[in-house]
Amino acid sequence: MAWLILFAAGLLEIGWAIGLKYTEGFTRLFPTVLTVVSMIASVGLLGLALKTLPVGTAYAVWTGIGTVGTAILGIVLLGEPATAMRLACIALIVAGIAGLKLAA
Repeated sequence: MAWLILFAAGLLEIGWAIGLKYTEGFTRLFPTVLTVVSMIASVGLLGLALKTLPVGTAYAVWTGIGTVGTAILGIVLLGEPATAMRLACIALIVAGIAGLKLAA
């Protein structure tokens, strides 16, 4: 169950990271509210997952999910470049997340 909670926390991290772009420097109310709510919920769920998961593993997985998801959505939603090197680096992060999950 802790892994599912951690996964949800990672998805919310993606939400607030992408949400920051849409707040336009916290000048737009609705995106700002959604971003702040996502931040709070993400950290809250991370805290719940840490009750049973090792902190180093959980934090690395949480940030890894956020990093990979944000990079992919940056490519899909924001037109950021999808170079071979960038995609290879994303794959390395995914491999690291999988390795940490298997080692926990």
